[in-house]
Amino acid sequence: MGDDGAMRRPLSQAFVSLHGYQRSWASADLVAGLMLLVIAVPEQLATSRLAGMPPITGFYAFVAGTVVFALLGSNPQMSVGADSTIAPLFATGVSALALTGSAHYVELVAILAVMVGLLVMLVSILRLGWIADFLSTPIVTGFLSGVAVIIVIHQLPDFLGLPSAGGSNTHRVGFVFTHLAQVNGWTVAMGLGVLAVMFVSAHLDRRIPGGLIGLVGSTVLVAVLGLQARGVAVLGTIQSGAPKIGLSGLSWSTLDSLAPLAAVVALVVVTQTAATTRGFAEQGGYDVDAGRDFLAVGAGSVVAGLAGSFPVDASPPRTGAVVTAGGRTQAGALGAALVVVLLIPVANVLKDVPLTTLAAILIYVALRLFKPGELRSIARFDLFEFGLAAVTLLAVVLIGVEQGIAVAVGLAILDRVRLSARPQLHVLGRIPGTTSWAPLAADASAAEVPGILVLLFATPLWYANAVHFRDEVVGALTRTPGTRILVLDALGMSDVDYTGSRALSQVLDDCERQHVTFGVARAGDHAHEMLQRSGLAQRIGESRFYSSVNQAVTGLTAGPASPS
Repeated sequence: MGDDGAMRRPLSQAFVSLHGYQRSWASADLVAGLMLLVIAVPEQLATSRLAGMPPITGFYAFVAGTVVFALLGSNPQMSVGADSTIAPLFATGVSALALTGSAHYVELVAILAVMVGLLVMLVSILRLGWIADFLSTPIVTGFLSGVAVIIVIHQLPDFLGLPSAGGSNTHRVGFVFTHLAQVNGWTVAMGLGVLAVMFVSAHLDRRIPGGLIGLVGSTVLVAVLGLQARGVAVLGTIQSGAPKIGLSGLSWSTLDSLAPLAAVVALVVVTQTAATTRGFAEQGGYDVDAGRDFLAVGAGSVVAGLAGSFPVDASPPRTGAVVTAGGRTQAGALGAALVVVLLIPVANVLKDVPLTTLAAILIYVALRLFKPGELRSIARFDLFEFGLAAVTLLAVVLIGVEQGIAVAVGLAILDRVRLSARPQLHVLGRIPGTTSWAPLAADASAAEVPGILVLLFATPLWYANAVHFRDEVVGALTRTPGTRILVLDALGMSDVDYTGSRALSQVLDDCERQHVTFGVARAGDHAHEMLQRSGLAQRIGESRFYSSVNQAVTGLTAGPASPS
């Protein structure tokens, strides 16, 4: 499977998934396209509402994301469009700058979409896809679970038939609880019914379009039973027609105010796109170019923004639907996008869709995002990592999405520092009858050689672990009295910084005081260069650097030897 910078398929090759198309694929692609269509129509409407944008803009986002990805992307099954993971992220951020739903709000979201798209494209061009791997699984799980909680909180008023509430998430929850007496029974019953249809459909067969069935059924019920008169709110008039191309309200101050939010959304898009394209490629056993897919998803956001819509992202649920239907290429997605294009001029036929239906669809999506089983698995594995997930979840919900992702990144860095600052120092022993040495804790047959102490420190030696390194080596010497030779196996010690060199110098001081001969085995070129710069290579003696542990033990036991 290709990596971010592989670019093995030249960008001059458009629609690469359609190359060499075979007629036998058409039926599977047709089924995949139909399934994608019946899922996408209600989902894109619901996501538009979650984003605080006009309903029609969800269709623009789906068409832009789908067509551009089919044109430039490498994954033959991935679906791109409006996505409920990032919608609450940018909606919360932009609502702090403009009134949700206002013309200025729509302008800012469109500008944000272009900025996010350019940043994601830049990740591809500069081969920065490794950023997506920086956040650990517990932190990503906590982040997505937090997003799921936000989606539910934002949808509760529509689901219960209450007026919309603004402000923080805690304020929104408080508003719902203080207005429970105003809950509309018809609205709740219809929302629960749609949720039930979706859960039952998924249980029976994932190919059953529960969302579409719920949307059509609830819309018909509203019309037949006259439920608007009973307080059931509906979508209302939907603007239709072609989008106006271009950006309005563009200024340096606008770009400056949106830049931090664009960076956060772009990071989430890169992370989700990488996970989606690689994950489904592994399941399907085909090759992808993640760098090219970043470029395609980013370009889709740029086009969506220019069309007055919002950022797009890879969608794991819709991609899963394509895979379940057996889709082979992007032909099915292009067919679904074509039907949506034909639907745009007559989108007003959806004006009687109940808001509780769209809320139910999003709550269903949120419940899929929230993974209690994964959280339990993390807790069983390591309580500290579960703590990282829990803190990230709470930070996203209680403090804010931007602050939450900042907390997540900070926690990821602290977690790495924690682990690298306290690495294990392995004592090696010789495996009988061989010249091989292995950690005593890992190989029961390995045995220490009297008078010889071999230590493996398989990590860079830097300021965070330098004191720990010295303490561990001194402790090992104390526990093995009578040591005459100390060999440091530097395999994995890819770097030594200045603080690390000072710690190693102190170890050499201890060895000299105890009359212990010191040697180094398997030091890489860079680590050796750092030791030369610090003067430690000269102090140790170039003749005491060896290419293997056994050579070091043999050479130091025999006395002065030629450098290997």
